[in-house]
Amino acid sequence: MTVLSERIAAAFVAACRDELEAPKPGNVHLFADGHRMTAAEFIRSAEVAAGPLCAGGGRVGRRILDAVEATLRAVGTNTNLGIVLLCAPLAAAAEAEAPDLRAALARVLATLDKDDASLVFRAIVLASPAGLGRAERHDVFAPATVTLREAMAEAADRDRIARQYICDFADVFDLGEPLLETALRRPADAKWAALAAYLGFLSAFPDTHIVRKHGPAAAEEVRRTATAFHHRMQAADRDDDLIADILRWDADLKAKAINPGTSADLTVASLFAHRLRNILPSACNSG
Repeated sequence: MTVLSERIAAAFVAACRDELEAPKPGNVHLFADGHRMTAAEFIRSAEVAAGPLCAGGGRVGRRILDAVEATLRAVGTNTNLGIVLLCAPLAAAAEAEAPDLRAALARVLATLDKDDASLVFRAIVLASPAGLGRAERHDVFAPATVTLREAMAEAADRDRIARQYICDFADVFDLGEPLLETALRRPADAKWAALAAYLGFLSAFPDTHIVRKHGPAAAEEVRRTATAFHHRMQAADRDDDLIADILRWDADLKAKAINPGTSADLTVASLFAHRLRNILPSACNSG
């Protein structure tokens, strides 16, 4: 790996660790495992995925497939498909060392082709994410006939991760990063920033992973509860009672097998984008 690739890979692993340190209700974190997965597996997954994900000059599709394969070899289960789908284009954009990460990302997404789609389809089938079904058009079990961006557009109305590919990661840049930046300006543990971003995503829209597995009513109920916690955080209510309440909700969600995985993946992508700015030529790049 080049020096730049190593720095991007280090930023990816650090973003994954940042996210795991936050007590994200319903999702795996250092405070509590869940859904038959452990925080240690997620850390290992980040470490083995970082190399292929950040391989210099690699196509986005190749980065995604190689990262998924490395993860499955290391931990034997899908821990990070959504993270990889979001972070591969960001890693490719950072390689340009352009002062504007968002503009560089838009250029990367505009160049995605049918080969990228074929590789990503293979990665999705290998990872076999929960709730994966069949689609009438551009099914991942069939040969790719369109570009990766066109395939993602087909799924954008039911998958918030796919949606990022057609909106140039608007949720990351317009919601996740501002929440992180606001939280990081306050004198508090860094895990609070990741939690603020997570609750921000979870309260802004129904988590599409929950929708696929449990239906829209369950996702809306989680969104409403997340909104209440998000307001408490914005009011700087960071005492032990808040953590205790969050962990109680966390245990309740896990007991019901409810995992807001999409919100967690978007949180990692936001943390990664935020860290990537530190290795770009100008600290004044747009967000």
